[in-house]
Amino acid sequence: MTETIQLGDIDIQVTRKAVKNVHLSVHPPEGHITLVAPSSTRLDVVRAYAISKLPWIRRQQEKLLAQERESPRQFVTRESHYLWGRRYLLEVVEKDEKPSVKLDHKRVLLSVRPGSDRIKRAEIIHEWHKKILHGAIPSIIAKWEKKLGVQVSGYYLQRMKTKWGSCNYRAGNIRLNTELVKKPKDHLDYIILHEMAHLIEPTHSERFLAILNKHYPGWREAKDELNALPLG
Repeated sequence: MTETIQLGDIDIQVTRKAVKNVHLSVHPPEGHITLVAPSSTRLDVVRAYAISKLPWIRRQQEKLLAQERESPRQFVTRESHYLWGRRYLLEVVEKDEKPSVKLDHKRVLLSVRPGSDRIKRAEIIHEWHKKILHGAIPSIIAKWEKKLGVQVSGYYLQRMKTKWGSCNYRAGNIRLNTELVKKPKDHLDYIILHEMAHLIEPTHSERFLAILNKHYPGWREAKDELNALPLG
């Protein structure tokens, strides 16, 4: 069951689950706030806890608001685009043939039909991004399946505004944000581990954190770096 509490101009999405402790999170990019509390916790107790954390919430939201953001991409020649954390310049060529995207050491070469608009060019680049992710993800999943002793039934790619990934532990699948293709590849590794760890422990409990600490000791630094990178 999910409820919302409002503290002035701040909305907090509250979910009660079978957890031992309260978990409060401020999510990029807009500063969306969630709070997970033990099933038996009364809403007035949750509200009091959230009020006590208001200074922290506002600090986190201010950090996100101050975070560097990419201006909307226009998909024109000499525009900057990112792949695995590296900056490339886009070069657009109009040809009356099937659209394609190629990468050399400094450029992303986008071939489009004459008269193609920004939306169409964005779709072509997005499909290229998904192809790159599909090439990278299976081996990372296989690595963590072996180390964690779990099996992923499937994975899905999706544009997400507030999460880098999610896990449906009942179905055994994970969902990954296509924006991860723009970030350093080790951050993709961390996010996949994070979501697969939920197949063992669905909540962000001490048990879950112990899994991350064991298999990815630098996960906190990876998380901070990921959330500090320019947002789309």
